[in-house]
Amino acid sequence: MSTTAAGPELHTNVSAFLSQSLHKAYVNGQWVEASTGATFDVVDPGAGSRIATVTSMQKEDVDAAVDAADAAFNKGTWSKMPVNERSAVLHRIAEAVEQRLPEFAQIESLDCGKVYDQAVGDIQGLINTFRYFADLAQAVNYRNVLAVKGHEAWVARHAWGPCGFIIPWNFPFLLAGWGLGPALAAGNTCVLKPAEDTPLSALYFCRMIQELDLLPPGVLNVVPGEGETAGAAVAANPKFRRMSFTGSPEVGRLVAEVCGRNLVPVKLELGGKGAAVVFEDVNIQETAQKLVEAITFHTGQVCCDATRWLIQKDIYDNFVDECIAKMKSVNVGYQMDEGTQMGPVVNQKQRERVLGYLEKGVAEGAELVLEGGAASVTGRDGYFVKPALIAGSLNNIAAREEIFGPVAFLSPFEDEEEGVRLANDTDYGLGNSVWSSDLSRCARVAESFESGNGWINAHNVIVHGVPYGGVGKSGMGGGVISPETLNDYLRPISVVRPL
Repeated sequence: MSTTAAGPELHTNVSAFLSQSLHKAYVNGQWVEASTGATFDVVDPGAGSRIATVTSMQKEDVDAAVDAADAAFNKGTWSKMPVNERSAVLHRIAEAVEQRLPEFAQIESLDCGKVYDQAVGDIQGLINTFRYFADLAQAVNYRNVLAVKGHEAWVARHAWGPCGFIIPWNFPFLLAGWGLGPALAAGNTCVLKPAEDTPLSALYFCRMIQELDLLPPGVLNVVPGEGETAGAAVAANPKFRRMSFTGSPEVGRLVAEVCGRNLVPVKLELGGKGAAVVFEDVNIQETAQKLVEAITFHTGQVCCDATRWLIQKDIYDNFVDECIAKMKSVNVGYQMDEGTQMGPVVNQKQRERVLGYLEKGVAEGAELVLEGGAASVTGRDGYFVKPALIAGSLNNIAAREEIFGPVAFLSPFEDEEEGVRLANDTDYGLGNSVWSSDLSRCARVAESFESGNGWINAHNVIVHGVPYGGVGKSGMGGGVISPETLNDYLRPISVVRPL
């Protein structure tokens, strides 16, 4: 089997995991192949070489996984387990991942091209999420008495049943945690469909679950496969009681449509075209550094990123010059090499997308302030690009559509009113930020954003306990790491007795 080029030494367990001739799906506590024998290859984005072959589940295979989750919910012990015992299991899972954190981080880094230190942060994110919901589940009042004249009344809350999750390739392990953590804490069973580019960390997670006997069979099922087959089958299965999809608005619409036909509630976390509104009173060097770090983090493959930088005219030229200098110094390299600050994009298709938007933007009259383009890394044949800055009218295609790469679109504004108006002039509405030393102005502007999130003097601030979600083309039903999320996975029933 072809493997990545020589780099940091892999952990023994990681090498053994990657050496498997076929990585199977995890259904009902067992490793299974697709009924048709179909497979797909997983490629290291930094080396351009195959690192694994994975079974490609078909509709009948996905349906069997949903049946297993349904049976585990209705006939098994998980949903009936006292909440403190269920929470203890989630804490044990978090501890087990933490003990294997370098292993998971290596797999995540190899699989999606994420710089190793950033992958470490993602693994810790799942650990923190499981612990957060394990604790929160014990603090929830599952029976709320209502003060209603002439009646005895209360609302009871129970788990819904089998829940489906379709997650993307940019944060495969972190987003798995965002979905599985609250759903499991509430007592539901789960079927997870990872992106075909990045299924390995989810499968390694299942391997750990099985080896340590942490969950009953059928409570967690992972069904790798192509989006058009396995993903479509997950979205369309009517036995699910809740559905969660993270990905593009185009696919999100399809998922919402089929869930609507089945009357399955769906949470959609979709794309973004976030704005950073930078006022004249900022520390230019500090603010430029933070925005450059944001747009180059995971090579710009972040849905809530600041991709439109709106800069007050008085400092526009100086700010842009500072950003150019800082972006030129970003070290593009193999994701597991020491000193790398920005790794590859996930695949060749994504590299073509990024480069294509630069061409389209220029064709519509935008100026390439920092050229960008394809990047070469010595000894690697991966999907590398250079960070780029582009400027011009915000009606430009590169300013309107999500690029999902290390590209920021720059535009000046006159005053606060115009800055807010330009930030809100988009079909998306995930996360915007405001940058100023005037905190009263910051609060005023942040509350004026037509988005799910408004950040002050920072970007991509996602904190357990704070709702996070989008509006417009950025989705609906957010609140992925907050008390609202746990409530999403608890079914309310009103009980009333006339007095």
